[in-house]
Amino acid sequence: MTLPAPAAVVDVPGEGGVIRIRRHGNPRGPRLILSHGNGFAIDGYAAFWSRFLAGFDVILFDARNHGWNELSDPAAHDYAHMAADLERVRAAAAAEFGAKATAGLFHSMSAQAAMLAALDIGWRFEALVLFDPPNNPPPGHSVRAPMERYLRMLVGWASGRRDTFADIAQLAAVYAATRAGRNWAEGAPLAVARAVLRQASEGGWQLRCPRALEAAMYAQGIALDLWPPAGAFPGPIRLIGADPERERPDPTALSNRALAGEGLYDYVALPGSGHLLQLEQPAACAEAVIDFLERCDLY
Repeated sequence: MTLPAPAAVVDVPGEGGVIRIRRHGNPRGPRLILSHGNGFAIDGYAAFWSRFLAGFDVILFDARNHGWNELSDPAAHDYAHMAADLERVRAAAAAEFGAKATAGLFHSMSAQAAMLAALDIGWRFEALVLFDPPNNPPPGHSVRAPMERYLRMLVGWASGRRDTFADIAQLAAVYAATRAGRNWAEGAPLAVARAVLRQASEGGWQLRCPRALEAAMYAQGIALDLWPPAGAFPGPIRLIGADPERERPDPTALSNRALAGEGLYDYVALPGSGHLLQLEQPAACAEAVIDFLERCDLY
């Protein structure tokens, strides 16, 4: 799909770098703030977030060292800074475009950053919808071992992944050939490839997020110690998880089912989905968001 041009672009300064936010959609509607998972970029999720443009004031941003953002201090590429970035983005949107009821829609790494921001900085949203955060349970938990194996596998994969390409279609073909990418919706491999690549000065294309920084975030996730009950948050949260009942479920699906049951979360698992569920089932993900926002009186 052709990406719509943003109505506004604002640079938000922060520690170690600048986060560029974009405004889309209906400025009269309630506000949604969205971000993405590790190694991706929010433009690659357009088949999902474009479904909110008619009714919502949509604010998009990429995590530091991803997407539209310039490369910044590698020493500040961690969950603490990403949680602080999220708070700065929310405050900047309110300052630039006016304060209003706001929900956050975050996937994977950004979902974990949103949890940390709510716990460590304060509850700032009317509601949060978190897509399959890859939280690692406490030691001794039955899901701990598969999650650790999964995250360590991703560390190794990211460290050695190919980082330069002759053209965007080459990376799209790589995505489409993976076990996960085979389940992505039509057009998603190309959309994601376009969002995560930048033209290299010597020709060709290179990953916007350096692979060492992507690997570092997977490694940090192993010891993040993020397993809060829903009651730790003073506002409504919905977990939308990958399918724990499908054949060979992603470990994140098992983790989110366990977290939801033990922590008493509002929880939905999308049948047939894996960890990259917004790329696989954008319409079903949007429907699960709208259902929740309606119950929160935000739609």
